[in-house]
Amino acid sequence: MSENQDLRILYVLLDGIGDLPNPDLDGKTPLEAANTPNIDVLARKGKMGQVISVGEGISPQSDIAVFNMLGYDFQGKKYAGRGIVEIIGSGVEFRDGDLALRGNLATLDNSKIIDRRAGRDIIKQEASTICSFLEDNVKFDDPDVSVKITPTISHRVIIKFRHNKKSLSDKITNTDPAYGKLNGIGIAKTDIEIMAVQESASEDNTESSILSAKIVNEFTRKSIALMKDHQVNLDRISKSKKPMSVILLRDAGNSVPYLQPINEKYGISTSCLVDMPVEIGIAKIIGMDLFCSQKIDDYRQKGTEAAKILDSYNLVYVHIKGPDEYGHDGDALGKKSNIELIDENFFGVFLKSVTRKHVVVISGDHSTPCIKKSHTDDPIPLLVSGNGIKSDGSQRFTESWASKGSMGTLKGSQVISYVLKMMSTQKNN
Repeated sequence: MSENQDLRILYVLLDGIGDLPNPDLDGKTPLEAANTPNIDVLARKGKMGQVISVGEGISPQSDIAVFNMLGYDFQGKKYAGRGIVEIIGSGVEFRDGDLALRGNLATLDNSKIIDRRAGRDIIKQEASTICSFLEDNVKFDDPDVSVKITPTISHRVIIKFRHNKKSLSDKITNTDPAYGKLNGIGIAKTDIEIMAVQESASEDNTESSILSAKIVNEFTRKSIALMKDHQVNLDRISKSKKPMSVILLRDAGNSVPYLQPINEKYGISTSCLVDMPVEIGIAKIIGMDLFCSQKIDDYRQKGTEAAKILDSYNLVYVHIKGPDEYGHDGDALGKKSNIELIDENFFGVFLKSVTRKHVVVISGDHSTPCIKKSHTDDPIPLLVSGNGIKSDGSQRFTESWASKGSMGTLKGSQVISYVLKMMSTQKNN
C-alpha cells in the first residue's frame, strides 16, 4: 500500500438522505430546503452524480445497501441476512445452524400494528427487562428449542433461536409486514394493505424450514400473551407511552458469511466510525478497522474523530443515522433541521479539524422520502470533492443537482472503485 500512503478519503453515508418534493417544504426536498453552507462549498468544488445503491426497483434495507456502497453486491451469491449481520455486530455467540433474526419492539391495538417502533422512546432498562422476561418465560413445545433475545438500541432487538439436535433454516418469511425478501435480500414494502403481524411460512417446504417457521410463530404467539400485562408496559401506558406488545421479526440467517477483506479488495487501508449493530457487523465481516462514537447524534464529536482517524487510514467510512428516522416518521421539517445540524456540526468541525489533503465523498445508503415514510428505490445524491477533483459546475448537494452531475448514475457497488480510479487518473495527469 506504499503507493497509497498519501491517499485520504472521507466516505460519509447519510442514512436515508434521499427524498422527494414535500408540500411541507413548499415542494422542495429536505436537502433543497436545508441551509448547508459547508456542504455547499464542497459541492461547488466537486463533482456530482447519483447512486442506485442495490438495484433498479429494489427498496433496500440499510444492511444490504451499505454492503453495496462498500463494494459488495452479492449478485449470484447467497446473502447472509440482516439477522446474522446484527448478531455479529452485537457480539452474540452464534454457530451455523442457529437462526438469527432482526426484531422490532412494536405496539399493537388488538391485532393491528399501530407503531412498528413503540414510540421510539424505549429506554435500555425497559427493553432489557422485557427481553430477559421473555427469555425466561417463553416455553416452547419442543424442549430442545431455546431463544436468546438481545436488545440493542431503542426498539431494536436481535433474536437467536437454537435447536439442540437440528439445524434451523433461514428459508422462512418475515412476521414484520413492512419488509419482504428478494433473493435473500431484505426489501422495504411500500404497498402494505394490512399492517398486522404476519405468520412466518416455509419458503422451500423442507423439514428444517417448516420447523423454523413453526418456532418463530410459536415464539410470536406466546410472547404477545406474556408482554400484554407486564409491569413495564403497564407503567408505559400510565405515562401515555406506547406499550411493547410484540417483536416483529425479519431477515432470517443461519450461517456466518465469509467475504474478501476490504483492504485486500481495494489495496488500501480502511476504517469506519459507526454506531449501530448493523454497521458494526458489516465492518467485522469485511475486516474494516472499527471505531465507535460515544453518542450517536453527537455530530461535533464525530467530525473531530473522523479528522483524527483519517490521519492513519486511506479511507474512513462514517455512517450518520439521523435523516432516516425523520424520513420514517414523515417529518420533513425535522429532516431538514437534522441535515442542517449535520452540516454545521459534522462537516463544519471536520473541515476545520482535518490536517491532510483529502477527498470527501458524500452519499447515502438509500432514500427515505418523508411522504412515503419508507425506504424507496429513488436515486441517492453522490458528491466527490477535494484534493485534485475538478468542479463540474454543481452548486449544492441535492437530488436535482445530482441528476445533472457529470458522474451520471452509478451502482452502489461501483462508488469506491470509481472514486479511486478518478483520483488515480487525476494524480497521473
